[in-house]
Amino acid sequence: MAQIQEKEDRLNLAPKKFVMWLFVFASFMVFAAFTSGFIVYAGGNGHALNVILPRIFIYSTAVLVLSSISLFFASRFAKQQEPSKQRLFLWLAIALGIAFFAMQVDGWYVLAYKMGIYFVNPNASRSFIYIFTGVHLLHVIAGLLFLSSALTTSYRQRPQAINLYRMQLASIFWHFVDIIWIYLYVFLLLNQN
Repeated sequence: MAQIQEKEDRLNLAPKKFVMWLFVFASFMVFAAFTSGFIVYAGGNGHALNVILPRIFIYSTAVLVLSSISLFFASRFAKQQEPSKQRLFLWLAIALGIAFFAMQVDGWYVLAYKMGIYFVNPNASRSFIYIFTGVHLLHVIAGLLFLSSALTTSYRQRPQAINLYRMQLASIFWHFVDIIWIYLYVFLLLNQN
């Protein structure tokens, strides 16, 4: 009976995972539109960024990658049905995600108060830094909610199919957040002069 219920849970959850993939694709298209807009604006008007990105952005990139690695291990332990290790690595992924968020906000502080680059300025190319990072931080918040949901499920006595489903949703979204940030950071690095 338990195996039948497990199989039924998997079948009921599959369409919901597909919706997550649609959301990831739509989010990717938003970031593609932003980067295309930057290219058109900067190229058409000759407005380069002329900004050296705050050093904190490279550190935050490393923190986000470590968070994704932690989530990878949490997923592995979830599949092996080792909930204590799953929780440990989920807590670590969440802590690193929060650290990334704080580092990005510090990056804004450096841009605005130490470099004098504000969201509203004569060179709108510079505003794109805030747009890219701001929209990405909204995705980080959503990702942290997915990670928290997976963590909460791991503490409850839920069927393994539900636990794995929540881990899969969190993994899909969090790894997407990681990949998008790396893309945005490299894009900004290549266009900073």
